[in-house]
Amino acid sequence: MKLGVETPELLVDVSRLPLDRVTSTPEGGLRIGATVRNSDLAAHPAVRTRYPALSQALLAGASGQLRNAATTGGNLLQRTRCPYFQDISKPCNKRTPGTGCSARESSHRDLAVLGHSERCVAVNPSDMAVALAALDATVQLHGPEGERTVPVTDFHRLPGDNPDQDTAVRPGELITEVTLPPVTQTTVSLYRKARDRASYAFALASVAVVLDVRDGKVEQAALAFGGLAHRPWRARAAEELLRGAPATPGTFVRAVRAELGAARPLRANAFKVDLARNLAVGALTELTGRAASPGTPRT
Repeated sequence: MKLGVETPELLVDVSRLPLDRVTSTPEGGLRIGATVRNSDLAAHPAVRTRYPALSQALLAGASGQLRNAATTGGNLLQRTRCPYFQDISKPCNKRTPGTGCSARESSHRDLAVLGHSERCVAVNPSDMAVALAALDATVQLHGPEGERTVPVTDFHRLPGDNPDQDTAVRPGELITEVTLPPVTQTTVSLYRKARDRASYAFALASVAVVLDVRDGKVEQAALAFGGLAHRPWRARAAEELLRGAPATPGTFVRAVRAELGAARPLRANAFKVDLARNLAVGALTELTGRAASPGTPRT
């Protein structure tokens, strides 16, 4: 709104709704209210011990002052930081459908290499959403038609022919909570982010990994990339190759390369493919080492 990108006729204050709690589910997961502050969520004991990738992702985002103000629901709904979306003097299909995508032939170093279209190459800026995608979280929505639940992996859209539609939220709907499923005692997780400076910078590439290794083999694996696409990119092809395979660097390299083989980098951002691969292989290797050392803290 400050940049003139949005000029709403009406604003509704939802900050006083009773949605600021983190509670346990009967199954052993966590229920996170939509107005829980990012800083409070990152510091929550259950998040730090059972879902460390989420805590790490939150702490990797923005600055301390912004984390004290940002909420779970607001983080999920933040708009892209593509400079052409934010500059109202430039054509942008996301801001004004049908006007064109300025980024494709101009400055796109920080933009998408996966899942983009001729109409839009913007990336989703959220760190938190990447961790939630890897953790199989769900979003609870309340609207005129009642309650419905959407997996985080389906909450954000790829641009296709309608890049102005960021999410699956329907008119009149409100995020009320995010739910994390329970994790096993042998599950470890990690979030890693590469950026141009040490803090207060959006991801060039990031990865959230959730791993369960037993007897030297991958029992379960979940990977999600950030900074590469219009939404957190769940690496389904890599996960399929990892499941049941030996937990070795060679296995990790083959699986991640197979996933990133779908990348379509633009003129100035092909480096992101190698960057994402190295982040993912490094994270998988580090987590395997932790899984092999009983008693190692998940954090």
